[in-house]
Order: sequence, then C-alpha cells, then structure tokens
Amino acid sequence: MREILAKRLRECRKSMGYTQMQVAIYCDITEKAYQNYELMTREPKIEILVRIADLYKVSLDYLCGRTDEK
Repeated sequence: MREILAKRLRECRKSMGYTQMQVAIYCDITEKAYQNYELMTREPKIEILVRIADLYKVSLDYLCGRTDEK
C-alpha cells in the first residue's frame, strides 16, 4: 500500500499543478513531512490523508490503492 500511496500522491499533485510546498501549506504540515509521504519514508495520519484527498478531489480508497476510480 505504501508504494501505491506514494505514487498516487505524486501523480495527483503533478496533475493538479501543485508544488509540494503548496500541498503542505494546505494540509498545515511541513514541506519535509509531505516529501516523506511521496518518498515512502513516512505514512500520513488519517486526518492529513483526508485533507490531501479533499485537495486532490479523490477518494481515500483511490489514494490507498483499493480502487482505480478517483
């Protein structure tokens, strides 16, 4: 799941045209924290994951790889 989450976070961010810093500011976390999510070195807390899903307008199931439907 970690690899899929990291891949989808990166893909969603790039498709929306956001920088890692912009996503971090929206989620009220540090840029380094967000970078760690995309690099698979850390997993986000559920509250952060919900914010990210809202920002990207996708479901949590999509981000976690449970479905391929956004």
